[in-house]
Amino acid sequence: MPMKIRCIAVDDEPMALDKLRNYIERTPYLELVGLCEGTYDAMQLLAAEKVDAMFIDINMPDMNGLEFVKTLTDPPLVVFTTAYAEYAVDSYKVRAVDYLLKPFGFADFQRTAGHLQKQYALLHPEQDSSVSASSGQQEPDALYFKVDYRYLRVPVGDIMYIEGMNEYLKVYTGTADPFLTHTTFRQVKEMLPETFIQVHRSYVVNMSHVREVERGVILMSDGARIPVSDGNKEAFMHYLQSHSVRK
Repeated sequence: MPMKIRCIAVDDEPMALDKLRNYIERTPYLELVGLCEGTYDAMQLLAAEKVDAMFIDINMPDMNGLEFVKTLTDPPLVVFTTAYAEYAVDSYKVRAVDYLLKPFGFADFQRTAGHLQKQYALLHPEQDSSVSASSGQQEPDALYFKVDYRYLRVPVGDIMYIEGMNEYLKVYTGTADPFLTHTTFRQVKEMLPETFIQVHRSYVVNMSHVREVERGVILMSDGARIPVSDGNKEAFMHYLQSHSVRK
């Protein structure tokens, strides 16, 4: 039987807990161990069960989620959920795998679950193949974009960045002229791998084609300069920090 990542969810809001329950149960490589309405319940469950990962809200009445994680001598992998973007930086200080900014959807949860799966595989290499096999998910090597009356096949790795233009998206590749397609960022992002980050309401970039980043501006491999907006800065910086070579 394929190995699953055993998870608990901690949140004082019943609707938030129900959403996490639903999303965890819909993810084949995750197994829900229990739901906790506060840190006291979480402490009891962690003592009684084997738990690999924890989705925990930061703002709770009995104890701040960040403070709770700091009290654990052997914490599981942690994903913070929060309605406040300013807590994102603090989440890195306790070595969180990721954070989910409320309100988040299933696509956001799946991206974070993918980060969790990769981190778990690094810590448990003997179980890597079984966990990966259980996910049932593969990143597509190409996408088909409808352009006028035809479908254009574009290798995912060739896409450098995508620009939003009202009801259309303009797709830039390194192999051909940019083209327009009638769709939305939401529809496209659900099909793209995690190297694609929305950095502005008008731009999604493929980090594999980034040449450098300086003072909130991304220089792409084709020379284009793309701004990083304040609303997307936290997610962008999280990607940079998690892929940076640091002392």
